[in-house]
Amino acid sequence: MRNLRKRRHRARAVLAGVTAAAVVGVAGCDAAGGDRPGPSGSQARRASPSPAPAWDTSPRSVAAVGDSITRGFDACTVLSDCPEASWATGSSPEVGSLAVRLLGRKRAASHSWNYAVTGARMADLPGQMARAAARGPELVTVMAGANDACRASARAMTPVADFRADFTEALRTLRRTAPKAQVYVASVPDLMRLWSQGRTSELGKRVWELGICPSMLDDADAVDAAARSRRSAVQKRVEAYNEVLGEVCAKDRYCRFDGGAVYAYRFGVAQLSPWDWFHPSVDGQARLAEIAYRTVTAPRAP
Repeated sequence: MRNLRKRRHRARAVLAGVTAAAVVGVAGCDAAGGDRPGPSGSQARRASPSPAPAWDTSPRSVAAVGDSITRGFDACTVLSDCPEASWATGSSPEVGSLAVRLLGRKRAASHSWNYAVTGARMADLPGQMARAAARGPELVTVMAGANDACRASARAMTPVADFRADFTEALRTLRRTAPKAQVYVASVPDLMRLWSQGRTSELGKRVWELGICPSMLDDADAVDAAARSRRSAVQKRVEAYNEVLGEVCAKDRYCRFDGGAVYAYRFGVAQLSPWDWFHPSVDGQARLAEIAYRTVTAPRAP
């Protein structure tokens, strides 16, 4: 009996050892990816993700695409473009545009181009981007989306899915011709704040009646439930657009979003056009140039 118990004890010990070895073996296979050896040497280098390209904080040429804000609309005279006051490529010393800050006044005159169009929506951006890309710019600035929210009514605003598809196509268009051009994307301004500031001016409200951003500015003094609901819908759509801009930009290795800086900027009366109390004044354009310059020249994206 004693011999039988000893044999059973030895058998249990052997079985435990085999089981432990099997567990270690399974763990080892998982760690190495099945029964294949882990990568080494050149294989390991190929398996490692490629590092993100370094952002050039001093590009030597700038092209701008977008809408009336980038055209300097109503910054200088009533209901007119004023590209010399553009935050992106303007020559006005009062603005100190992004192009002037990056390139210097002389080079900016020959190496910056403004393809923005007053009234443009995101659906127009691929065409603008194609024209900008043909210049081979080292940096492209994008400010678009306000006109997608500023429609005849809140129901007429550009659907978020369409906005995303159009912006994605705009970047693809750029990449077909300029695969390594850097892109600065500005957030859509806070249209609700522009309404709250501009409605203090009787002149501004009369100009708004000409059809400036009706979805937000129509019947400017109304504060009933319907008016509040309409403006809230516009505000939420702008916030959704800004989420799209950030998400699509993040998928492009050479794109920087401003992190919502333009949206968060608290435009006051001094930063609004004295002609329509909605578009940026010369001072407002200068503030936009400052935000862009900080984002483009930051060591890391915001």
